[in-house]
Amino acid sequence: MTAYFASLSVPTLIGALPGNIAQGVIWGIMALGVYLTFRVLNFADLTVDGSFATGGAVTVMLVINGWSVPTALLVAFAAGLVAGFVTGFLHTVLGIPDILAGILSQIALYSINLNIMGMANQALSVDKYNLLVSLREVQKSILVSVIFAFVIICILYWYFGTEQGCALRATGCNPNMAKAQGINVDFMKILALALSNGLVALAGGLIAQYQGFADINMGRGAIVIGLAAVIIGEVLGEALLAKHLNFMGRLIFVVIGGIIYYIVVGIVLWLKMPTNDLKLFTAIIVAIFLAVPYLRAKSRNSFAKAAKKGAE
Repeated sequence: MTAYFASLSVPTLIGALPGNIAQGVIWGIMALGVYLTFRVLNFADLTVDGSFATGGAVTVMLVINGWSVPTALLVAFAAGLVAGFVTGFLHTVLGIPDILAGILSQIALYSINLNIMGMANQALSVDKYNLLVSLREVQKSILVSVIFAFVIICILYWYFGTEQGCALRATGCNPNMAKAQGINVDFMKILALALSNGLVALAGGLIAQYQGFADINMGRGAIVIGLAAVIIGEVLGEALLAKHLNFMGRLIFVVIGGIIYYIVVGIVLWLKMPTNDLKLFTAIIVAIFLAVPYLRAKSRNSFAKAAKKGAE
């Protein structure tokens, strides 16, 4: 045991933090897409595991073929919009349940991504291309990623304050009531799914640049990471701001949740835990943060009932 603790280097942990933060911010952008479906629309969308890889594949292939990086990211965002549209079409027009619609799109995207890249993975070297983010330039990557996240959060905050944005939120809260108010619920679902997967694909394009390659399996487990960021951010935001946590604050804390998640992952790796168990640790983290709000509410109700019984 002494030898184990002696082998842990604190400077190594500190040195890895900037890289964890950079990845956390990018995955936080992906989590914003997950937040749109999971919280705003109340839709369990599993498309993101496929659309994340689609964003990376599209970005890498376009940059390799001479496109500028910003343009490639815009096309990746558009590809994500199409993926989300397909999921929404399957659900609203063909009547396929939300989870199955997402799974079908995810499976289809696996083959599509293979066709886009022509193989299982494609490299993208920072030495050959002028990338926005890169593992070799971590400080720059953090700055660029934070700017992306800030702009996206501002746009989302503005958009959800518009009439259409309010209609979308109403659809997620109560579809029947929204429909009774004349809102085209099916259109709103398709729109939210398209926007969500567009953001996910954009994050996939950034991650592909950061790690220097796109891989067919790079989106595997993305939904779990996205949910982890959303849940961690919500729990932390409610703990710090309570009733003062507004929509803007929730979006910001989603990105912060992504950062915290990757810092935790960095600590797990620093502790030399088996990398094969990383998904297990992720599931445990998500389960704990999912349970916290429920257990807290249950505890408050128990105290309230006890106080009421004591008063009687």
